[in-house]
Amino acid sequence: MDFSRITDELFIGGTPRRSDYQVLRDLGVRLVINMRFDHRPAPDPGQPPLDVLWLRTFDSVFLPIPMQALHQGVAAALETIRAGGRVYSHCMAGRHRSVAMGAAILVALGHDVHQAMELIKARRPVADPYACHIRSRILRFASQVQE
Repeated sequence: MDFSRITDELFIGGTPRRSDYQVLRDLGVRLVINMRFDHRPAPDPGQPPLDVLWLRTFDSVFLPIPMQALHQGVAAALETIRAGGRVYSHCMAGRHRSVAMGAAILVALGHDVHQAMELIKARRPVADPYACHIRSRILRFASQVQE
């Protein structure tokens, strides 16, 4: 399973297989945020099943991640974290969309936006929070949260 621990509360990675849910559960993950448009989350066979939030988004300069999706994911993540759970954000490879969500979660938790992007890049070298279409969404989210 391809993932990285960003903080004690946040993991970012690629699409988990059904068999990976137990690994996530063992790590204390209680919420999986799926940022893929075309890949329905596999049902979790475990008990209790992990909560899965499917936010159908694209990874494209021409179709940026909707701000509503970031806000929806962050709200669910904060609720999970405040209840003592951990969050796994994923897209296909854990490079762009999941990184935007992860950075937004960190910003909502009080991290400086630039430090959040640096932390993700340091903990997950394959991540690219600086891609123009991802960076712009992260910065916009941060500006909306600060308003």
